[in-house]
Amino acid sequence: MEMAKTKLLIITHEMSPFLELTKISEITRQLPQAMQEKGFEIRILMPKFGNINERRNRLHEVIRLSGMNIIIDDNDNPLIIKVASIPAARMQVYFLDNEDYFHRKYVFRDKENKFYADNDERTIFFCKGALETVKKLGWSPDVVHCHGWMTALVPAYIKTTYKNDPTFKNAKVVYSVYENCFDEKLNPEFHKKAIMNHMTGADTEAFASGDCNSLHIGAITHADAVVFADEKIDEAVLKFVKDSNKPTLAFNLTENYDNFYTFYEEVANDELVSIA
Repeated sequence: MEMAKTKLLIITHEMSPFLELTKISEITRQLPQAMQEKGFEIRILMPKFGNINERRNRLHEVIRLSGMNIIIDDNDNPLIIKVASIPAARMQVYFLDNEDYFHRKYVFRDKENKFYADNDERTIFFCKGALETVKKLGWSPDVVHCHGWMTALVPAYIKTTYKNDPTFKNAKVVYSVYENCFDEKLNPEFHKKAIMNHMTGADTEAFASGDCNSLHIGAITHADAVVFADEKIDEAVLKFVKDSNKPTLAFNLTENYDNFYTFYEEVANDELVSIA
């Protein structure tokens, strides 16, 4: 009997060729293709930032997935889903769009290089929207791999609000820690606004500082496994991961995608202690 394919969901805020800000974009382009070539079934989700060229990248709206509303701070925010293909890899990428949050020329900062005041809500919208989109796809991932600080709430949501949801109840969550982040702080109410159904303040407490480290630590708190995706990781974050005893993939092992294959398989099957 043929074994079922491992289903891998990649959630990222950037990916080559659509948006290239940091090395995350290269990893999120190469890693899913490498896993697909090893027989994984892949889905990729990212925000549709305003500087992603729809015509050049041939994005088009997926009507059957669009039309949801994501509630943040009692406000309804329409979610539009678009899709594009990477012909060389036979992979599709789903883009989450919203006029208020993403129709801007710049990504996280305005033209004066000022950090957007609503980056907290944009993050909440993206993380909630990503999980609702996957539900609507009717596709249950075995492993959810989050890349970049904008995905930090996903592990918390999967392990609380969505833990009994048929789509996610068997999913294992991997979080990649990258060095490149931001020096500012998100809105002080971020951790309160982020609370969803079946959650308490304790579930988002780790995010309270709203700085880059607290986003990493909040994500790691709820994740099943951690990837060190940079050589220089903040000492506090390193110590937190070490103390958590969660399975980790060391930075010096991340360049070989075979290691990710083994890591995912072992995380999905609860067989891993640590590769670090």
